[in-house]
Amino acid sequence: MGAELPAAANIFRGKAFDTCHAPSIGVLRNWNASDYRGVGVYFGGRGRACPNQPNLTREWLTEADGMGWSVLPIYVGSQSPCVGASNKQHVRITGDPVERGTEEGTDAVARAAALGMSKGSALYLDMEAYDHRKTGCAATTLAFVRAWNRAVTDRGYLPGFYSSASSGITHLESERRAGTSDLPAAIWFARWQQKPDLWGEPVLARDAWAPDGRVHQYTGNVKETHGGSTLTIDRNQVSAPVARIG
Repeated sequence: MGAELPAAANIFRGKAFDTCHAPSIGVLRNWNASDYRGVGVYFGGRGRACPNQPNLTREWLTEADGMGWSVLPIYVGSQSPCVGASNKQHVRITGDPVERGTEEGTDAVARAAALGMSKGSALYLDMEAYDHRKTGCAATTLAFVRAWNRAVTDRGYLPGFYSSASSGITHLESERRAGTSDLPAAIWFARWQQKPDLWGEPVLARDAWAPDGRVHQYTGNVKETHGGSTLTIDRNQVSAPVARIG
C-alpha cells in the first residue's frame, strides 16, 4: 500500500485524457461523445509546459463537473536535480528541498482551492523522468516529494504523484517497500504501450497503491476527434481519487 485513502475520497474508475491546455467547455461537451469521462488539467507549478490556461477557471470546473467529468488536477512544480528533459533544467530543485517542497505543496492547495477544488481532492505532483540511481539526486528528490505530500495532506487534500514507471515510480516503490513515510496516496505511472494495464505494472507489487490508487498513462501525444473537435492527448486508465468540485 501507499498512504491510506480516506473513506470519503472521490474515486473515479474509467478512461481519462490529459492535454497541455484545458479545452474549452464547448470542446469538452463535444467529447461527451467519447468513452472518456475523466480529464487531466495542469492547474499550477513553475514547471508547467503550458502556464497560460485561459479556459481553466472556477466556472469551467463547475461546468465540467456538472457534465459528469471527473477532474485529475496536475501540479508541475520543481523537478529533480537529475531530471532528463532539456525543457525542465531551469526548474530543478534548488536550496533546501524540504522548504521548497513545503512551499510548493502549500501553493498547490491554494491554487486548487481558488479554482473550487474542495478538501478531499487529489492533487498530482508531476515529476518528470530522472536518474533515481544517483544517490544524492534521489535523496533530494524524495525529500522534496515527501515535504510536498505533507503540506498537501496537512491542508486536507490528497497527494498524488506522476512519473515514468522506470524512474520516479520505481524510486517510490522502493521507498514504499522500505517503509518510508509521507508517500503519495495515489500514483500515476507513465508506461507507453498499446493497452492499459493498471495492475500488471512490473515495477510495482500487486498490492501497492491498491485497490484505488493507480493511474496508468499508456499512450501519449496522439490526436483524437470526438463530436467534431480534435485534441492532442495522452490516454490514461484510472482507478484513483480525483478532485472534489465545490
